[in-house]
Amino acid sequence: MRRESGEERRRTKPASTEAAPAHEEGRVRTALQRLRQRLRDAREIYEGIYFAPYRSQIYRAYREERDTFLLLGFADLLGAPNPVAFYALEIYPDVIEEFHQWHMRIGMPSSPDGGFRCC
Repeated sequence: MRRESGEERRRTKPASTEAAPAHEEGRVRTALQRLRQRLRDAREIYEGIYFAPYRSQIYRAYREERDTFLLLGFADLLGAPNPVAFYALEIYPDVIEEFHQWHMRIGMPSSPDGGFRCC
């Protein structure tokens, strides 16, 4: 009986050549999933460190800009002349959902007269 050396053993192919690639593919897939999860965790840590202290200020600035935009868009409803009222008609369907929250936030208990009512 002849014994195989280490080199001969490495040169020979495994008995099941089809099972090895599928197993490798599964291992690579799980490694990629773990890497994606670690990247998500790192992003959450980054956001927590850098953005969390300023999140309320960022949201407040966004809300003020949005309120100004809605004021300019619905200025004709409040009695102020709106030079771009014709062009603002295109954006009304997109911002009408926010109109109720906006007029309540600026201190108007009911919707101003303007042809439509939200509350």
